[in-house]
Amino acid sequence: MSLTETGEVLRLVNRPGNRPSHEGAAAQVDRALWLCLQAGFRRIVLRGDTDFSQTEHLDRWHRLPGVRFLFGYDARSNLVQTAEELPASSWQPLRRPPRYDVKTQPRQRPEAVKDRIVRDRGFEVLKLQSEEVAEFDYRPTACANTYRMVVIRKHISREKGEQVLFPEVRYFFYLTNDRDLTPAEVVFEANDRCNQENLLAQLHGGTHALTAPVDALTSNGAWMVMTALAWTLKAWWALMLPESPGRWHQQHREEKTRVLRMEFKTFVNAFVTIPCQVVQTGRRLALRLLGWNPHLITFFRLATRLRR
Repeated sequence: MSLTETGEVLRLVNRPGNRPSHEGAAAQVDRALWLCLQAGFRRIVLRGDTDFSQTEHLDRWHRLPGVRFLFGYDARSNLVQTAEELPASSWQPLRRPPRYDVKTQPRQRPEAVKDRIVRDRGFEVLKLQSEEVAEFDYRPTACANTYRMVVIRKHISREKGEQVLFPEVRYFFYLTNDRDLTPAEVVFEANDRCNQENLLAQLHGGTHALTAPVDALTSNGAWMVMTALAWTLKAWWALMLPESPGRWHQQHREEKTRVLRMEFKTFVNAFVTIPCQVVQTGRRLALRLLGWNPHLITFFRLATRLRR
């Protein structure tokens, strides 16, 4: 479990590989909630995929002030039937925003070689044609409260070579207690949780927290917690960067965000493995940096902050 804005690891538990991912997750959510409430957070959003929509705990989380949840939900037959019975006026087109804004000119895309090979060899492919979103109230069996169910209807074309075999419709469901967001905003909020995969990649290849180098489950769990602290310290390092008021405020804010999102290996090379010469002359200790990189300005700004 991690904090979305900074990527800090809140809970990390090592378990045998044959256990389901959601087992014991509710207890860890409770401990993470208590930690965030003690830290003074006024609003907390819980997000997770379909395995973490544990309905027997939703009412308890819903009663906590300022706590919202947004979980994926399995496309069960009763939910699919309810979605199919919704009137046509309930569905609205889902228009996803672009991934990024082009600041100069759109570049020319290369030829779609893979798509041409797939068509030439007659492989079967699925192509998304359009998306629609709707909502309805739903009360899970284990809950006493009624929550909001947001559903996406995806129109998919199943093709083989140059032939269109038949259209296909798939449904994706999201359960939430947030009544303020629009259905489209609920979908985008739920999709943003996928950044967790990038965090797992950093813990595995950056800090090597998931390598399990010891021969016991408890020892490997301790290794995971200790090495994951390096990633959390990187986040704290970025959050401590000062933001000067005035003309440099926006630039310093962007600099803080850049360091916060920096990969761990890049962070180590930019701010940790800097060659330094220690010179002691008289009553003064001088540290001379022997290498240069474009991040040294940020390094000196934080060094000044720490000295104060």
